[in-house]
Amino acid sequence: MSRWFNTAGPCEAQIHYMLSPTIRLPNLLRLIEQRSYFVIHAPRQTGKTTAMLALAKQLTESGRYTAVMVSAEVGASFSHDPRAAELPILDSWWTSAKFDLPEYLHPPDSWGDAQPGRKIQGALQTWAKASPRPLVLFIDEIDSLQDETLISVLRQLRDGYRGRPTNFPISVGLIGLRDVRDYKVAAGGSERLNTASPFNIKERSLTLRDFNAKEVEQLYQQHTDDTGQVFTTEAIRTVFDLTQGQPWLVNALAKETVQEIVTDTNIEITLEHIQKAKEELIAHKDTHLDSLAEKLQEPRIKAIIEPILAGSELGNVPWDDIQFVIDLGLCKMDPRGGLVIANPIYREVLPRVLTMTPMASLPEIAPTWFSASGDLNTDALLEAFIAFWCQHGEPLLGTTAYHEIAPHLVLMAFLHRVVNGGGTLEREYAIGRDRMDLYLRYKDVTLGIELKVWREKKKDPEEEGLEQLDSYLERIKVDFGWLFVFDRGEKALPFAERLGTKVATTKKGRSVTIIRA
Repeated sequence: MSRWFNTAGPCEAQIHYMLSPTIRLPNLLRLIEQRSYFVIHAPRQTGKTTAMLALAKQLTESGRYTAVMVSAEVGASFSHDPRAAELPILDSWWTSAKFDLPEYLHPPDSWGDAQPGRKIQGALQTWAKASPRPLVLFIDEIDSLQDETLISVLRQLRDGYRGRPTNFPISVGLIGLRDVRDYKVAAGGSERLNTASPFNIKERSLTLRDFNAKEVEQLYQQHTDDTGQVFTTEAIRTVFDLTQGQPWLVNALAKETVQEIVTDTNIEITLEHIQKAKEELIAHKDTHLDSLAEKLQEPRIKAIIEPILAGSELGNVPWDDIQFVIDLGLCKMDPRGGLVIANPIYREVLPRVLTMTPMASLPEIAPTWFSASGDLNTDALLEAFIAFWCQHGEPLLGTTAYHEIAPHLVLMAFLHRVVNGGGTLEREYAIGRDRMDLYLRYKDVTLGIELKVWREKKKDPEEEGLEQLDSYLERIKVDFGWLFVFDRGEKALPFAERLGTKVATTKKGRSVTIIRA
């Protein structure tokens, strides 16, 4: 049977290319042998479910444990009614045990006879007593539960903990997106637990790391072994550079390439094919990438992502919130210092997501920036933008919740009109640089652009912007560019009065058009 790259649901070795599902969770067996309760948290579609299903199967087949993975997701509809949630949760767990375990390891028929509010604890006590082996339970989607139901389940697990190994599961793993302290509740004036209690019995919180470069190569080699189709060394290196090993992205790039772009297995996969797959992937807005849009609306995430995009400093952001965006896979700590977006594809996706509303709000704009032969005329493009900004700029600044970078988003929304005609728009930004760099490519034209914001109580950033743009233009090997200076101070001149342009020459002799807006 042919195999393929999986981008939906757990991997199955018979039909999917996959690596050892537990290799990225070292020392987990030791925790189980030590009768530990633990948490495994990692972003969606990184392989948590695949890994835990495989481990449960491995433990059961060893003959030492009754191990099964279950899900709490069916209880999510009953956030404020723990007693109602217990019934579908236990029914789901019974079904999982029936499907995944041999009959002599199934829970007893009478396992759900405890009083409401204690049914989960009672069921696990009954099953642990009846099981001929110590019981190991992995509870997936635990953070789909919220509020009273979440707290009730955690407290029942904690209360039963002292009965292990004969009267309660010897080891329990909670599997989800977040660590315990970030589970969502609506109690005590907070939207999250902010603490490990009421699951303070946990021994460890673990996260599932991304693939390393060697593992990406090994995964792609499976496709080569099955089909004969080769990924060039440069293509594999580009995949790792673009994804930083994020498992869903690694699989999605390969799947898009071999199923849509290069279907002839006699043709090798090159860097150019991977770049095209990346653009298609972003344009499709698949479920994984689309879910980023929802996360960006959370206030604690916005408080971190907005300054990163603006190039400003984070300010007084709690460390728990920084750890939260790392746990979600949106950001990572750069070894050279500072918090950065987790990988280049996410760096591209986040601004595109945020420009969707401004783009939807744009009026119809005639593409006056193309010559008769279809080439890009940058002077005409600038004239069109200035005319657009005079008429529509200020109202469009209110179309995004990310007010600090509203001018950036409106400009990018406008430039995407050019990109949609066949060009590319790429972005560079990082904490503390106090700028965003763009470069627009259309056929033979490359236009370097830098965006600066003149904030309250700061000096005019024009001089600094010229120096920074000079360096940026040198790096992308072009001799002219645009410097936008957006005045966001309280004493800024009226919108129409401050809009203007002038041409300057950098210290290294490059021509720069400065646009004040």
